[in-house]
Amino acid sequence: MEHLDVLIVGAGLSGIGAAHAIQQNCPWATFAVFEARDAIGGTWDLFRYPGVRSDSDMFTLGYSFRPWTGDKAIADGGSILRYIRDTARESGIDRAIRFHHRIVRADWSSADARWHVVAERSDCGETVELTCGFLFSCTGYYRYDHGYVPGFAGTDRFTGTIVHPQAWPEHLETAGRRIVVIGSGATAITLVPTLARTAAHVTMLQRSPTYIVSLPSRDPIADAVRRALPARLSGPVLRWIRALTTQGSFTFSRRCPSAAKRILTKQVATMLPVGYDVATHFTPRYDPWDQRLCLVPDGDLFAAISDGAVSVVTDQVDTFTERGVRTRSGAELTADIVVTATGLDLLFLGGIALTVDGRPVDPGSTLTYKGMMLDGVPNLATAIGYTNASWTLKCDLICDQVCRILNHLRSAGLRQCVPVAPAATSPAEPLLGLTSGYVQRSAGRFPKQGARFPWRVHQSYLRDYLTLKLRGVVEPGLHYSNRAGEGSCAEMPPTSGLPGPARPSPIGAGPLDHHAGTLGDTTLAVGAGRG
Repeated sequence: MEHLDVLIVGAGLSGIGAAHAIQQNCPWATFAVFEARDAIGGTWDLFRYPGVRSDSDMFTLGYSFRPWTGDKAIADGGSILRYIRDTARESGIDRAIRFHHRIVRADWSSADARWHVVAERSDCGETVELTCGFLFSCTGYYRYDHGYVPGFAGTDRFTGTIVHPQAWPEHLETAGRRIVVIGSGATAITLVPTLARTAAHVTMLQRSPTYIVSLPSRDPIADAVRRALPARLSGPVLRWIRALTTQGSFTFSRRCPSAAKRILTKQVATMLPVGYDVATHFTPRYDPWDQRLCLVPDGDLFAAISDGAVSVVTDQVDTFTERGVRTRSGAELTADIVVTATGLDLLFLGGIALTVDGRPVDPGSTLTYKGMMLDGVPNLATAIGYTNASWTLKCDLICDQVCRILNHLRSAGLRQCVPVAPAATSPAEPLLGLTSGYVQRSAGRFPKQGARFPWRVHQSYLRDYLTLKLRGVVEPGLHYSNRAGEGSCAEMPPTSGLPGPARPSPIGAGPLDHHAGTLGDTTLAVGAGRG
């Protein structure tokens, strides 16, 4: 059976970053990337709705090892997709990707110190089995096969077209059409001004308002830094400037929510016609950063409202009718097309079923270690980015930490690394600290975070840089063990994520097993990490 030192799950933004990190920092390691779909890019290949763009600046969303060089700080989806694919091609990572490989289960054996992985091939229906020493999930945290749609009444009566942005039809004609977009999150506020350029009229129907901030699509500070510094310095400098600016804004908003609320709503009011009802349509009932702030480049949403191309209705859907949507207040919004921008359906680990020494793992009953590993689950890491800043900032730090753990295992002659929470530690909060509906609906499927570090997830790039980048990987809470050929060690304390009287015993150690002779040509060429 084929064996890899590292198996990366997902060929999106974080998966390509993880592969690059393994390739550069663990040149001894054999690896492959399993991608369930047929293309590189993850989110940026999946989402094809009009106007799709980044919801954070590209100087932090881009990779630290390959800084973003585009003109726009807020980039369109096509540019981001090209950036990811170019990164994979230039480093040879694209040759290590196996498409149509969806991992359905992974079983850890302490005796063998490896994962036994089962994947299904969607292109031919075959089942693929292999083993790996370390499993690195870069699947993001939402389902790719469908989005979330509430059970709206009367949809069967509607004579027009109903579309969810996650499944946008390739040839949907929107020019000259009357369009209702249901939702007020990042997807809705991206779609609405884009559709309004050619549609007869667009109505954004929202149940409640969202905090929206306007930023220039081209960053004047970035332009100045690039003129003043060479490329090798301007990338890191811009990354830190934007990371610290975002962190400062978040910290201020959490400490002074009333002041932050006034600032945000005042900015919106200055960009809308005099007398516009900002209190109803753009003043949320929650505090800033209880949910993610939404970004509009150059105030395009507000410009479309001012021009009369867009209307905002704050109400709830009562039912679909033959001609459109009727709200709870009794108003009927006539539409040819209704877009249900109603959110995502979250999925942890891409839906992979886990067992450790035969015991099923319930991720929702585990604690997360540094936001990247699961209590009681050996040799597994997940790349989950920030909710208050760029996704890639956190993923870059996690990739670095994983590589240092792998190198420590190899140098110490050990094969197993498992986080172990103190017995007194109890789950305090959900992993994703947002009140958004899509997060609350799925909270039970995700690990929890404890009250104190390293079981507490700090949404802070600076704090994580200090603890993930500058501190060592031999720390309390992270147990290394399992030297090859040795007998069983003492039992570790039980964990809530692993049903049964006790967790698996760490057994022996030795370098991570890598049998290059069992690998296919693709992995031999690139998976060995030497390009």
